[in-house]
Amino acid sequence: MTKAEPTAYSILFVCTGNTCRSPLAEVLARMSLERRGWSHVKVDSAGAAAAWDAPASEGSLQAAADVGLDLSGHRSQPLTRELVANADIILAMTPSLLLEVETSGGEGKASLLTEFINGEGAGEPIPDPIGSPPDVYAEVRDQISRAIEGLLDRLSAILAP
Repeated sequence: MTKAEPTAYSILFVCTGNTCRSPLAEVLARMSLERRGWSHVKVDSAGAAAAWDAPASEGSLQAAADVGLDLSGHRSQPLTRELVANADIILAMTPSLLLEVETSGGEGKASLLTEFINGEGAGEPIPDPIGSPPDVYAEVRDQISRAIEGLLDRLSAILAP
């Protein structure tokens, strides 16, 4: 008997403008998924107040580059009911964004991203670093990264191939 291929699973990260936090989360999650060999997991990001087609912020570009990741191809997209409907889990950066996701049809499959951090910082909002110095973007990137590792550890029982 051969092992069945896992079905695709979709993760959506949501911030405000889809130029800082959620693009970082998307690229960090892809790196972690690749490291785990989870090719059946799809990752996307959106912004609750995003315009279409804006690039990632300079701070996020640099924060990603500092850990060997490239955000230069990122283009923003607004949070839509279709994105919400197609996601298996939706992770918001703040409680107000979580409420926005839930009112867009994501109730029951949305969480605050930091709920998956083990230890310090669990359940805290991830601040918007827009316009902040590079060290703030690095702190936000690292907070997001810790949350993603916690998320994927928790999901491994159902997603590990």
